[in-house]
Amino acid sequence: MVVAVVWLSLTPSPPHIDIDSGDKLGHVLSYFLLMFWFAQLYARRAGYAAGFIAMGITLELLQGALGYRSFERYDILANCAGVLLGWAAAHLVGRRLLA
Repeated sequence: MVVAVVWLSLTPSPPHIDIDSGDKLGHVLSYFLLMFWFAQLYARRAGYAAGFIAMGITLELLQGALGYRSFERYDILANCAGVLLGWAAAHLVGRRLLA
């Protein structure tokens, strides 16, 4: 999944979601799935959350530097929102499984 997100972030022609704010929805969903998946596998959720947030920021900076993609602050916010939502969802699922 990490490789897929990196590729989708750096490819010159990423898939286009043809709905309003589809790009941002793709960011939120991608990082949500990453965080949710890894939070289910590993107990060190904070480390993965920090790592995925750093990855999202780094990939956005690379997009700006490469020239064929563009840097967008709102993409970083969407990535962070996805990570936080994934973490929260994993926490809720974990609590329900233990109850």
